[in-house]
Amino acid sequence: MARRFHLPPLDLIQGFEAAARNLSFTKAAEELLVTQSAISRQIRGLEEHLGVALFQRRARAIALTEQGQVLNRAVSDLLERLQQVTDALRADAGQPHLTVTTTSGFASLWLIPRLRRFTQLNPDVDVRISATNKTVNLERSLVDVAVRYCRSDAAPEGAKLLFGEELFPVCSPLLRSEGERPLRTPEDLRHHALLRIDDASGFLDWGTWLEAQGLSDFKPAASLRFDNYEQMIAAALAAQGVAMGISSLVSRLLESGQLIQPFSKSVIGTRAYYVISSAATGLRPHVRAFVDWLVAAAADTAPARAEPPLKSPPPALPSTAAARRARSRP
Repeated sequence: MARRFHLPPLDLIQGFEAAARNLSFTKAAEELLVTQSAISRQIRGLEEHLGVALFQRRARAIALTEQGQVLNRAVSDLLERLQQVTDALRADAGQPHLTVTTTSGFASLWLIPRLRRFTQLNPDVDVRISATNKTVNLERSLVDVAVRYCRSDAAPEGAKLLFGEELFPVCSPLLRSEGERPLRTPEDLRHHALLRIDDASGFLDWGTWLEAQGLSDFKPAASLRFDNYEQMIAAALAAQGVAMGISSLVSRLLESGQLIQPFSKSVIGTRAYYVISSAATGLRPHVRAFVDWLVAAAADTAPARAEPPLKSPPPALPSTAAARRARSRP
């Protein structure tokens, strides 16, 4: 049977990747624990195998040719993928582990404060958290579980609902009785800074809540903007202003008194948190145990509100680009 692949030896590929990344045969040799002449021979052998020049040799430097740049992109991706797979295989032979990807806000404000309970129940499972606002492919990225923040019509097939979003202003208790400008009614917000997330849209933005209070033309004393949700909540804890809280994410901070809900009214948003598991590893006992624990822990997360939420009409849908930016922000 004919060989399926006609590829150069792996040592030539590794030597090329190190030389291309360092733009130095000498540094590549030091990294791979071989001589500089060995790297030169590997590169020359690879160029002969492919029939193209991969580097431009200069007096005291090297540079990738156009063909070298194309090969470097492919080689880097392939070696990174191969490293991930081999790492996972080695790990599978030892202690059970799982990797969870979710938004940075959910990870820092909800998951991490509760994670000790899971590790107590499953001390042999090694949990790794990847906090990112990017949506990753679970199978290609070797991720076992994902918690996604999205609209119900965008939830992946087979996703399990954790909880929806109930939103209301939150702030440090210091602002409740701050000198001559205490925060007692929604109108008092005009004397304080509103904390916002860049590119936030829909119910997470202040517009919907203010309109529900009859304050559509409201102008605050200032606005502070942040890249992600936990930064905004950190600013609220530091009494920098008033943030829009997602009930399930700020519930523990409200219970501890670190934050307060200055007004009783809240609104129900259009997004929710969903958990999905990888098609490749989702049936493994420790992965299923983690998903079951997540669902149970979410059910125990009590909403923190004083009155029933307002049924406000949803805002106009954002543009496709804006929706992508805002989709997984908290």
